[in-house]
Amino acid sequence: MKALVTGASGFTGGYMVDHLLERGYEVRAFVRPSSNIEKLKIKPVEIAQGDLITKSTLVKAMQDVDVVFHIGALYRAANLPERIFWDVNVIGTENVMQAALETGVRRVIHCSTCGVHGHVEKPPANENAPIEPGDMYQDSKVEAERVAMFFFRDKGLPVTVVRPVGIYGPGDMRMLKLYRMIYNRKFIMFGGGNVYYHLTYVTDTVEGFRLASEKPDAVGQTYIIAGDKYFTLNQFTEMVANALNVPRPRLNLPVWPLYVAGYLCEKICVPLRVQPPIFRRRVDIFNHSRAFDISKAKNELGYQPKVDLEEGIKRTAQWYLANGYLTNQSEHEKD
Repeated sequence: MKALVTGASGFTGGYMVDHLLERGYEVRAFVRPSSNIEKLKIKPVEIAQGDLITKSTLVKAMQDVDVVFHIGALYRAANLPERIFWDVNVIGTENVMQAALETGVRRVIHCSTCGVHGHVEKPPANENAPIEPGDMYQDSKVEAERVAMFFFRDKGLPVTVVRPVGIYGPGDMRMLKLYRMIYNRKFIMFGGGNVYYHLTYVTDTVEGFRLASEKPDAVGQTYIIAGDKYFTLNQFTEMVANALNVPRPRLNLPVWPLYVAGYLCEKICVPLRVQPPIFRRRVDIFNHSRAFDISKAKNELGYQPKVDLEEGIKRTAQWYLANGYLTNQSEHEKD
């Protein structure tokens, strides 16, 4: 089997490449010309350069490909115009689907996000829970799902949509700030800390993607991929503190002042194309529950998470410590 992985130079995409290689796939990595591909160069993969908004580069990259793992996307960043999210995540997905249709690709796995469900009022949520996106990134992922399923229903393209919850593990830089604040005893719990928090260790995530690609009955279906259990935010931060061998955070403050600060930061920074130090979407961690039911993926795909949250947190903490990320600002953050 030959697979194309979009976003192959990113965190999840890189793990997807490794997972497929370990299982005997031939892999072609689709990356932008500006991407850092030093890690990919030392792997037995083909490199295909292009971008999601240029369909011709996708058509070229999909020649002789059996399955496409569409992981590439623009993640939320408040210093970018909202239109870019639509161009990359929606138009880009349409280009992927059209290119796959034109080249005769046999399966397409579209990576969405559990974020499309927004706040989970009645946890745990399954694939049929209400769709309530809360920002432009989530709006674009909802629409990208619709595009993917349109190509399945109306064009006959064999597509499966996968919604992972927050993906973490060694190499992830999005959770670094939280780990660093806990490590340096600066983390403040806003609110009671009793909202639910659900994550997926990255190797479990990519295995879920592969399983979805190999099951014939998964075509036209949507699956939530997540860890086996969810925890409260208090439990999560205590696990992080234990993994870092520091006292668990004890300071609690109300959420609303932080939310107001985020609102003001966005009003000032976003028009100037400056990344706000605080913005409302990040405040949602303190008052929005994320808890999901993975029964469908277990029953239909044979998906079974192998790394529990405590072990995953430990591995991630050890990686941050070993690479000096908890005491010094990383080059990734500067970029």
